[in-house]
Formats: sequence, C-alpha cells, structure tokens
Amino acid sequence: MAIEIERKFLLKDDSWRRFSEPGTDFCQGYLCDSGPGSVRIRIEGNQANINIKSATLDMQRLEYEYSIPIEDAREMLDQLCIKPLIEKKRYHVNACRKLWEIDVFEGDNKGLIVAEVELESRDEFIEMPEWVGEEVTEDTRYYNVCLVKHPYKDWDQ
Repeated sequence: MAIEIERKFLLKDDSWRRFSEPGTDFCQGYLCDSGPGSVRIRIEGNQANINIKSATLDMQRLEYEYSIPIEDAREMLDQLCIKPLIEKKRYHVNACRKLWEIDVFEGDNKGLIVAEVELESRDEFIEMPEWVGEEVTEDTRYYNVCLVKHPYKDWDQ
C-alpha cells in the first residue's frame, strides 16, 4: 500500500525562487473525481503517469502512480478528462532539510502558488523556511481535484 503524507502552504513572498531548481511544466486532468478515489492523468515535462488517490482530502491519503505513454496521456487529457485542465509549473526547493515542491498555477488557476512538503509521519516536526506562510492542508479548495470544479479565477479574492 502506498501512502502519501503531505502538508500544503501558501507563500509569504517570492524569496524561495532564488533557491529553486528550474521548473517543470505540468498538465493534468481527472478522469474520475468522485466516489472513493480520483483518477488523474498527468504530463510532467516529457513523461506521463496515471495516478489514483483516495478521495479523502487530508494530509494522509492512499496514492498509486504508474507510467503511461505520453501520446496516450495527451489523448486522454484532450478527449476524456474533466475540464479545465490543471496547468502549472513545479519548482523544487531544498530548505530546512526537506524537499519542497512549489506549484505556480497557470490557466484558470493563474495567480495561485502553493508549497507542499511530504512527511514520513503525520506528527513529524518540520522547520519552516522564511518564505512559508499560512497552512492550507485542511482547506479543500487548494487540492488540485477541487481546482478543476472551482478554479482560482472564480474565488472571491
């Protein structure tokens, strides 16, 4: 069984950028977004995956991911996935002894930037980099599967 334990945060500023690696373009869509799990198709740079996650929107979820041919992924994103697709650039930043993934969203979610960090256990202590702001792990609006149904552009800012 594959378990993902992850916390999500907003950012205080762009100072993380001076520590980041070059970003990777992502495009992802959902074949199924209701019931006990979600099924996602993702193109990450020049590779593609199908991903199944449990539907619980919590810091700990079941997650399975498998490689698929990129042409199949493009066709599924175009023909089968719920719109709008999630478009973002992901940056990796090593800070405070953790690898942080920072997603800078585009398309219907442009303007949203979220930092995520994976943990070994739910109660693991993590030191916060100076650029990390409010935690949004428990706010379901920030989950990609929810951003398809209610994109950031439609939020009351």
